[in-house]
Amino acid sequence: MNAFARPFTLEQAVAALSDGPWTILAGGTDLYPAAQGGLKGPVLDLSGIAGLRGIRRDGGLRIGACTTWTDLAEAALPPAMRALQQAARQVGGRQIQNMGTIGGNLCNASPAADGVPPLLAVEAAVELQGPEGRRVLPLAEFLTGPRQTAKRADEILTAILVPEAALAGRSTFVKLGARAYLVISIAMVAARVVVEGGQIRSATLAVGACSATARRVPGVEATLIGLAPNAALAAVTEAAVAAHLAPIDDIRASAAYRAGAAAELLRRALAEVLG
Repeated sequence: MNAFARPFTLEQAVAALSDGPWTILAGGTDLYPAAQGGLKGPVLDLSGIAGLRGIRRDGGLRIGACTTWTDLAEAALPPAMRALQQAARQVGGRQIQNMGTIGGNLCNASPAADGVPPLLAVEAAVELQGPEGRRVLPLAEFLTGPRQTAKRADEILTAILVPEAALAGRSTFVKLGARAYLVISIAMVAARVVVEGGQIRSATLAVGACSATARRVPGVEATLIGLAPNAALAAVTEAAVAAHLAPIDDIRASAAYRAGAAAELLRRALAEVLG
């Protein structure tokens, strides 16, 4: 029989990880389907640690790693976080949203993880806790490849941190799949834009499911700075977007289709957020 532990403090969880490898369980909505014949090895269930769940303003925004999609969707958040809330409402069905966690979504590190583009758009970082203490990594550095992260085996992802400056402006999330819900994305985007004095002052744009990890498109972002909102869509060309991506051919779509879809989704996202 596999060992199972459900600590009630972060200190207990970190101490357990120091004693040997564990499979970390949060909501389980990615872990259980991937387990096929059952979970392998001892399981460390984080759901009993109250401090890992919840959202609070703390020199920016602090989102506990065990915060569920439903928690996010129903929270009172600034308009810059609207993209994440939109993504939260499109992750699986209601039962998945009630159990699945934002931290689990990041640690699962799927190239099509719904939570990643909205968090990249608000320049999020992740907080990790291990026996050697706390460390913080930009989300883009935490995600190192498909199903791969920079988290060490003896660390726990404890929170997602959004800086105060990134809570300016408005954001939106647009996702393309074979159907509206319960689907893995062909492409997805998040856009956050700050408009002042009739001009775009800043723009952060991120594309998911079109590279090994979700990516921002800084060349396109730079092109938008100083433009009037009604000129923004024409500046988002397929070539400019594709220069930052590395899409693949798979059962859902070809690489060429993904590249074109990413540019179109960014234009739609900008049209919505600027409108």
